[in-house]
Amino acid sequence: MKSLTLSLSIILSASLQAADKPAHSAVTPEPRSGGWMKRHESFNQRVAKGNVDLIFIGDSITHAWESSGKAVWAKHYAKRNAVNLGIGGDRTQHVLWRLDNGNIKNIRPKAAVIMIGTNNSGDGRSTAEEMIDGVTAVVDKLRAKLPKMEILLLDIFPRGQRINAQRGKILQVNQVLSRLDARPHVTFLRIGHNFVSPDGTIAKDIMPDFLHLTPKGYEIWAKSIEPTLARLMGE
Repeated sequence: MKSLTLSLSIILSASLQAADKPAHSAVTPEPRSGGWMKRHESFNQRVAKGNVDLIFIGDSITHAWESSGKAVWAKHYAKRNAVNLGIGGDRTQHVLWRLDNGNIKNIRPKAAVIMIGTNNSGDGRSTAEEMIDGVTAVVDKLRAKLPKMEILLLDIFPRGQRINAQRGKILQVNQVLSRLDARPHVTFLRIGHNFVSPDGTIAKDIMPDFLHLTPKGYEIWAKSIEPTLARLMGE
């Protein structure tokens, strides 16, 4: 426990000094190509039509609200004028680019649900400190562009059937990200533990590949955020 506390202190201290550090990949806006750009442009076309009260921002786990989570989305979010801005494979740097290039242009949502960062966590990608910087940059950009919108920042979900090094890294990141809750219009909510069994494992009926969600997993997600989301949307 002392070791984890020390590690978190070091990460937090370094992250708070981010302004003095050179930019790294997790905070440097970067586009992707191929089908990614086509989906990005489809988001721009959708938001240009207006009538957007709620946005979900993220990677493949958010993207799949349109497949595995489709029925749950229809039940909980369709009536709320929600728009899914998730793209499979995205890291923080890709979301930053999208936010600068039309995905939230001329809209005034009541709230945004953000869950991003798991794709930054792989070996050779981003350190825990860089992941924190990346997610923080996404939150800060949203706050700058949509200052009156409420932001519901979720913890990065656990991955892997059992406790492993990558889960440990994600836990460290989430511990520091929780401090963003102190910022105006930002609410940090931990729901990842709801996908994990008491023995620390993740069941296949929730995450078949121990990363992406089944319909049951999306129902857990929706129910876990509902009271907080309803409050943030003024319902």
